[in-house]
Amino acid sequence: MSKFLSTSLTLVFSSAIAMQAHADLTVVSHGGANKAAQVKAFYEPYTQATGTRIIADEFNGEMAKVKVQVDTQNVAWDVVEMEMPELARACDEGMLETIGEDPAISKLEPELLKDAVQPCGVGFFVWSTVLAYNAQKLKTAPEGWADFWDVEKIPGKRGLRKGAKYTLEFALMADGVGPKDVYSVLETKAGQDRAFAKLDKLKPYIQWWEAGAQPPQYLASGDVVMSSAYNGRIAAVQNESDLRIVWNGGIYDMDAFTIPKGAKNREEGLRFIQSVLKSDAQKAYAQQIAYGPVNRTAVGMVDANRRSNMPTDEANLAHQVAISASFWADHGDQLEQRFNAWAAKQ
Repeated sequence: MSKFLSTSLTLVFSSAIAMQAHADLTVVSHGGANKAAQVKAFYEPYTQATGTRIIADEFNGEMAKVKVQVDTQNVAWDVVEMEMPELARACDEGMLETIGEDPAISKLEPELLKDAVQPCGVGFFVWSTVLAYNAQKLKTAPEGWADFWDVEKIPGKRGLRKGAKYTLEFALMADGVGPKDVYSVLETKAGQDRAFAKLDKLKPYIQWWEAGAQPPQYLASGDVVMSSAYNGRIAAVQNESDLRIVWNGGIYDMDAFTIPKGAKNREEGLRFIQSVLKSDAQKAYAQQIAYGPVNRTAVGMVDANRRSNMPTDEANLAHQVAISASFWADHGDQLEQRFNAWAAKQ
């Protein structure tokens, strides 16, 4: 074999190995401002550091899209963003890889917020569903969910996410249940009936939303006078609007990165998740969008103005309640079915 041919073959094999080592990684987010922040803080730096190209896909949290890939053993997604209740249910149903005890992840646990590491996923930011309003449209600023339900005090349409989760909690808070007591009440049949009865009173005034981009649009256009909304979606447009957030009665949650069962690039997915949890990446993400870091060191690295708009700011956190992932894992199917039947009635 000639020296030239030998060198050429070596280069070909080396290139093949490099391509295999840096296979494309498909990462699925919930889109919008959140996705844009992830691209800047996570995807682009990871590609620059490793050579792995990130294919950025998105969905609205439809677990059926994950389930069909796993059931058919044709998993196209490598890393998927999930809310904690969906993570708990998907883990219970065997749809996800067990990664919480993997040394690559477990060694990071002391650096992260409590409960960030779960058996089948890792929280990577904290966000809230809050009451939002347009200060240009309202003479009286709402103070909480009781005002949201008071159509005589503040006339007009209200926006709510079309689903049982958050909606039932807000209904109970509007009915006088304290944020810290919401789940103990909602666990009872009487509490669930109470929440739906409260929703009955507001139903004629509700404009439902399903995608996170809709509440700021509805508020800006005047279609609704108030809406539940993701805090990051409101913060993202506050420089060019007069949209405001009421933290009182907000529900905060973590979004987690997971790996679907049978994903082709499990190890690369783990390396990506590790990179996302580092303090510099967490700070960069929080500077892009007003969601709180899960890395404890990163919290103090974010500038003070940005921190005041994050759900993890002490002043904001004091008036909110943590979502109960276990409650929704246990009761989600039943309550979503009841909600859908209720919403379909005229």
